[in-house]
Amino acid sequence: MTNKLIAGSAIVVLLGATYAGYQMGIRKAADPHASHTASSATTGGAPAARAVLYWKDPDGKADFSPTPKLTADGRDYLPVHEDEEAGIAAAQAAKPKVSGRVLYYRNPMGLPDTSPVPKKDWMGMDYIAVREGEEEAGSTVKVSLDKIQRSGVRTASAEMRRLDRPVRAPAVAKPDERTLFTVALRADGFIEKLYVNETGRHVKQGEPLFRLYSPQMVAVQVDYRTASRAPGPRDDSGALQRLKNLGMPQPVLDQLQRTREPIIAFDWPSPVSGVVMQKKAIEGMMMKAGEEMFRLADLSSIWVIADVAEQDIGQVRVGSRAKVSFRAFPGETFDGRVTFVLHELEMATRSAKVRIEVDNPELRIKHEMFADVQIIAGEAERERLVVPASALIDSGNRQVVIVDRGEGRFEPRGVKVGIRGDGFVEITDGVKAGESVVSAATFLIDAESNLRAALQAFTAEPVPKAEGKP
Repeated sequence: MTNKLIAGSAIVVLLGATYAGYQMGIRKAADPHASHTASSATTGGAPAARAVLYWKDPDGKADFSPTPKLTADGRDYLPVHEDEEAGIAAAQAAKPKVSGRVLYYRNPMGLPDTSPVPKKDWMGMDYIAVREGEEEAGSTVKVSLDKIQRSGVRTASAEMRRLDRPVRAPAVAKPDERTLFTVALRADGFIEKLYVNETGRHVKQGEPLFRLYSPQMVAVQVDYRTASRAPGPRDDSGALQRLKNLGMPQPVLDQLQRTREPIIAFDWPSPVSGVVMQKKAIEGMMMKAGEEMFRLADLSSIWVIADVAEQDIGQVRVGSRAKVSFRAFPGETFDGRVTFVLHELEMATRSAKVRIEVDNPELRIKHEMFADVQIIAGEAERERLVVPASALIDSGNRQVVIVDRGEGRFEPRGVKVGIRGDGFVEITDGVKAGESVVSAATFLIDAESNLRAALQAFTAEPVPKAEGKP
């Protein structure tokens, strides 16, 4: 009997110790600083009170909790104390002390929720007092500093600058029409020898193209000889002028004036340097007067004809710089300049022809090559007030920028926009130079502003009707 009593007492003591340990574990989980407080109390220390704002995921994930919490694998969430939010603490310390009657208390996270008395939100954060003189305009939204940091809000100043607006268009290479030259006879003749007998050959000025025999040119030479040998005053100027009118090469005329003897067949030199674009002459054939024998072109300078879309043609000016990349030379660009804009559009494609001149000293660029053109428009224009393109919220019929008014206050402001380019957009009305606008996380603030406006409209008291009116 005595042994049974002793055993029963031992069991009771063991259960009591287990329960006490369990309660201590619960209290420790609920307050991670309980042990620290207890030890401080036993040693007589007086630690500074550290308020816990919230608990965050130990792996740095965007997961927070207003109360202690465990991860899926059983680890404790980490407490975040008030003094650990360095940026928020510094910003709060930098705020000037204000005085005045408290009007109401607003939500610390910027939500459209106010209270006439002090209160806390669902995370235990105190509502912020709004005093006289601190009332926000109806279009202003307040965002807490910690939320600004976590959401990556960035700002940029509205500034005056020139906009480089690249206009891109497909293009094709063409020979410079100003260098085209046709070789044709002014009298019937026979080609006794053809020196340049292939298309695409490069010839130099003065190089012989063919040997010609022309009965009409020989007859005029005979007349010149007769006039020069006639007795009395010599009058051979008429016959000499007729030879010039027939296009007789100058070296042949010089030889005729020196020897006074007709030249039956002579070499015809190339009048210019260039590439043979077309060749119709064949050795031994008779060429009629005025018939084209060769077509030459100087390809050291090439034309690039671009098809610029109708909506972009107004930005292109004569003299604008251009970057030309040919599909035959990937990764390589050629510098050019706009020299002409055609005065009409193609009806089928709604595009205008723009001519760009590009140097081609090595003759690498071939005519009819396909190219892609980027015309730098707007270089010579005045400076404009611009903001980053990412700062503009454009819904089609509404353009808005978020103006940073400081201390976490943001004002969505309607603007009028102009041209765009180089990563910026022109603001013609609504923003002044030097004002700071939000360039990142704009939709976050705009969403809060719209939510606030909607809730204000939803919770607004109805206007009482006047007596006697429906």
